[in-house]
Amino acid sequence: MSETRVKFVLDESDIPTHWVNLMADINDPAQPAPPPLHPGTKEPAGPDDLSPIFPMALILQEVSPEPEIEIPEPVREAYKLWRPTPLFRAHRLERELDTPAHIYYKYEGGSPPGSHKANTSVPQAYENAQAGIRKLSTETGAGQWGSALAFACRLFGLECEVWMVGSSYDQKPYRRSMMQAWGATVHRSPSDMTEAGRAQAEHTTGSLGIAISEAVEVAAQNADTNYSLGSVLNHVLL
Repeated sequence: MSETRVKFVLDESDIPTHWVNLMADINDPAQPAPPPLHPGTKEPAGPDDLSPIFPMALILQEVSPEPEIEIPEPVREAYKLWRPTPLFRAHRLERELDTPAHIYYKYEGGSPPGSHKANTSVPQAYENAQAGIRKLSTETGAGQWGSALAFACRLFGLECEVWMVGSSYDQKPYRRSMMQAWGATVHRSPSDMTEAGRAQAEHTTGSLGIAISEAVEVAAQNADTNYSLGSVLNHVLL
């Protein structure tokens, strides 16, 4: 391999067929990772606790001990819109650090919403559509996750409802416009549409925690709506 090569790009045929599940490697049977806790009871949360807001396919991914999980073919087809993404070698940074190490980075900004978050929004939207869900609700801070989910919902015929942190809603109108261009409904959070929102002071700048509470509340109260998020959980990070 040339020492001066900068960019490495795979062919579409090299798009992976499976996700790697790191939990299979880091979850020691002798010392298993602690389970997620139910926010109300503080007891370990099981599938029945998660099913009001997540489809069973994603719940099974969440708890899977398998080292690899197959990527559904419709998801792989959607990935072709921007994947494979290029891998770059940071020669200048190596020289600046005077290190013998080879430093590489992936560029994920070529996806339609402009970030890596479409890698999880697409399979989440797909699995919810397969489960017969009509709408996904979510929160977004600066708008990247909301944009990624709006894009994914558009691909699979779902409605998308986004609670955007108030300060970002006011400061980043173009992110809001991107979500709306893909058909999403975007609310300033806190809103007067939920109990969680109404409990906050009027015209506050909001927070991600408040926006999450509003999105989860709507999903939990409507059988045709599920919640989707862009971080934290195992199935998101696959």
